[in-house]
Amino acid sequence: MTDADTTTTGADWGAWQKSWDRQQEWYMPDREERFRIMLDMVEALVGRTPRVLDLACGTGSITARLLARFPGATSTGVDLDPALLAIAEGTFGGDDRVTLVTADLKDPGWTAGLPYDSYDAVLTATALHWLHAEPLAALYGQIAELVRDGGVFLNADHMIDDTTPRINEAERAQRHARMEEARREGALDWAEWWRLAAADPVLAEPTARRFALYGEHAEGDTPPVAWHARVLREKGFGEVRPVWCSPSDTLLLALK
Repeated sequence: MTDADTTTTGADWGAWQKSWDRQQEWYMPDREERFRIMLDMVEALVGRTPRVLDLACGTGSITARLLARFPGATSTGVDLDPALLAIAEGTFGGDDRVTLVTADLKDPGWTAGLPYDSYDAVLTATALHWLHAEPLAALYGQIAELVRDGGVFLNADHMIDDTTPRINEAERAQRHARMEEARREGALDWAEWWRLAAADPVLAEPTARRFALYGEHAEGDTPPVAWHARVLREKGFGEVRPVWCSPSDTLLLALK
């Protein structure tokens, strides 16, 4: 079920999901590894039938992997992007384990549209870096209220340590060189993927609405792990630490 205002017929949603995955992997070759560890931690701490909030869900990448691994799970996907929600609706339409909610995470009232008051796990990946520190801290407070006692919040995202500028620059240069090589071999980047979406008869209209909302690219702050851990503890989580990291990204686990 969904309240996303999208048209979901006449497209190969499986193909769009795979295309989105490949485009994201152009930026993050280790993307599947962070998802695997994320679900490992969900299983370890809240079991195999969790009620999950897929925060800033996009096309439902986390939800798809959640349900493939834990068929008894349920997921609420929340996003504002009309085009990515169209793909999510096309993918999960008719699956009563999935609810999709259109909401702006910067709106203090965004939680009013959720079907549940609490969740075993709130999961998000490569999404919250477009928020600046102040609204992100406020969002963390809302997440703490949604996670039940004993539940978890897992955020895999860019968390840049500005105390290591030479390491950061070397990692960035290597990553960009590899990305350019992959693009020469035919990989789609962000701009090209959206160009194709805008040309698709079904996705053209929600893609136009998406760019009216966000512009070309939204970018917020990327504070270091220590900032995230401190704020999450201040908002009510009892234990917080990284459970996976790459040279540029971290998967942070917060236990309520």
